[in-house]
Amino acid sequence: QLQLVESGGGLVQVGGSLRLSCTASGRTVTGYTMGWFRQAPGKEREFVSAISWSGTRTGARDSLKDRFIVSRDNDKNTIFLQMNALQPEDTAVYYCAARPSGMGPHSKDYAYWGLGTRVTVSS
Repeated sequence: QLQLVESGGGLVQVGGSLRLSCTASGRTVTGYTMGWFRQAPGKEREFVSAISWSGTRTGARDSLKDRFIVSRDNDKNTIFLQMNALQPEDTAVYYCAARPSGMGPHSKDYAYWGLGTRVTVSS
């Protein structure tokens, strides 16, 4: 069983930056696509970004691609989400997820999920 643990969330002011991390354990993530999703209060979970196993392919929500950057370090079984110029609407719980193949924004295609890390952007 694959376990995913997110970290790096917290309280930040408008315009600030945060770097989220997600570390996998329990089994190898070789070949897995990793993704980030978020869920704001009262809203549905939405896709943020994804990165292929090799790191050569990435995808991101159109409205976020200029501010949020995904990366991964396979030696550490860890992916990252660098979030810049944060806005109050970025306030949400951010989830890490994994899928054995493919890329895409649909949460149903991701088999493993972390418990999330909360990001609050204050004005």
